[in-house]
Amino acid sequence: MTDNASLPNRALVADPDPARLAETVAALAAAGFMVRSVSDAGSLAAALESEPWDVLVVDNDLREFLPRNSVPVLLLLDPENELDVTALEGWTIADYTYRGQPPAFRVHRALVLIARAAERTRRRSEAESLRESLRKVSAAIRSTIDPGLIARHLVDGIGEALGAEHVWFTTFPDTRVPQVSAEWNAPGLVPGVLPGELTDEIATFELAERLWAEAEVQPLPKRAPSGESGGAGDTGGAGAPSASVVVPVGEGDLVLGVIWIARPDTAQEWTRAEIGLIQHVSGNLAYGLMQSHLIGAQQQVMYKLQELDQAKTDFLTTVNHELRTPLTSITAYLDMIRAGAGGPLPAGVERMVDVISRNAERLRRLIEDMLTVSHQDTSGDLELSRVNVGTLLRLVVSTLQPLADSRSLSHTVMHAPGTMTVQADEAKLEQVFANIISNAIKFTPNGGHVAVSSGVTSDPGTVPSVVVRVEDTGVGIPETEIEQVFTRFFRASNASTAAIPGSGLGLAIAHDIVERHSGRLDVESALGVGTTVSVRLPLDTES
Repeated sequence: MTDNASLPNRALVADPDPARLAETVAALAAAGFMVRSVSDAGSLAAALESEPWDVLVVDNDLREFLPRNSVPVLLLLDPENELDVTALEGWTIADYTYRGQPPAFRVHRALVLIARAAERTRRRSEAESLRESLRKVSAAIRSTIDPGLIARHLVDGIGEALGAEHVWFTTFPDTRVPQVSAEWNAPGLVPGVLPGELTDEIATFELAERLWAEAEVQPLPKRAPSGESGGAGDTGGAGAPSASVVVPVGEGDLVLGVIWIARPDTAQEWTRAEIGLIQHVSGNLAYGLMQSHLIGAQQQVMYKLQELDQAKTDFLTTVNHELRTPLTSITAYLDMIRAGAGGPLPAGVERMVDVISRNAERLRRLIEDMLTVSHQDTSGDLELSRVNVGTLLRLVVSTLQPLADSRSLSHTVMHAPGTMTVQADEAKLEQVFANIISNAIKFTPNGGHVAVSSGVTSDPGTVPSVVVRVEDTGVGIPETEIEQVFTRFFRASNASTAAIPGSGLGLAIAHDIVERHSGRLDVESALGVGTTVSVRLPLDTES
């Protein structure tokens, strides 16, 4: 089709009848067409390939040689010719006229075909432009989780894309979406007056609910200007929008909101393409609002948890300070008493002082554990250096030997030959082994056994690791509770029943420290048989 309206239309005429061909060419030329004529199939094919045409006027005898394309086709038939209408469906735009009709009629039908093709091209261009505009609206809706911005993008985008006068949107009270409303008005227009169907909240909800259930929209009746009698939804007033549509917004079986779009009187009727695109945008709108509401609720929960976590940290810090100050004074005076600063102690009083001293030591360890938890929550820094695991284990075992002796426990230590080193924070790693070994001693009845061993392992597909195992013949842990032993303040039910002292922080702290060293801590236990705790840390292979 000719792009420039000032240029003549181009017509290709194909007819094996010389006389009819000549009169058709003459009529088209007289009407301002640029015409080329052919009389056989070969010439027709060559002409079609040589240049573009605005219309093809082809005798029915040559129809079968025409390609299926978008160029308008006018067929010339005899009245007695049988032509199934479906034969015209191969061309986007086609028509026919009889051979005996005046040549001027052929010109008229050719012009009609060209006009239809131009209108079809215009509509396709407008539809594609609208599709692209509404695609941008959907993209803008998906780009934010702010409900107000989502509603703003919707009404602004639809208003500009559809050349509307007014766009109004609101959600209904629902736990899945925020309550939000927005309105757009074309430049120079005052806010639109809602049609009667949308002035009552309950009636608006019922209308949207019905439309959503029927998967439909509702064009509203045109409203009369001031002084005339209007139909349903008439609110009166000169200049009131008259071509409007109500679109429900929903998800699943429930309606969530409604969109009202009003266009000027001069606008064409709503097309199915427009309605389909608006419904597509409303689907993205519902999803965007639900996501924003869900993410907003999650953020509020996160902020609340952060506040609670900070309050917990502040509490632990305060309690640690308030407990450590008097405890320091208590232990200092106990040391002075036991050193004889107040004179010799009677045998009974000395035993009392020993009990006080042991419980003060328990309280000190509990405070240190709580302080460790507080520090781990606020700082993840590790002071790494090369640590000899065997040397560190011997130090921890020798420190805890008196505790094992007081329980009459046999205590064995076995190390693989050679030096085993890891990159670690030595103080924190010492705390890990101290917590694990002291737990083993504490939960093993008098006369039991605790074994500490270390070695190097290198499983296929893994890096070489140092593995430390602490095995005891203690009370064990119920199978259903093993997964919870790394939870802070958790204590196994049998430990609580037996009144074995502890805070439930030792393994939790050890597990956290090991993981921060890219290691792994595992627990195996059988009730009444004993527990094995394994610590696996990457071997330092640097010389």
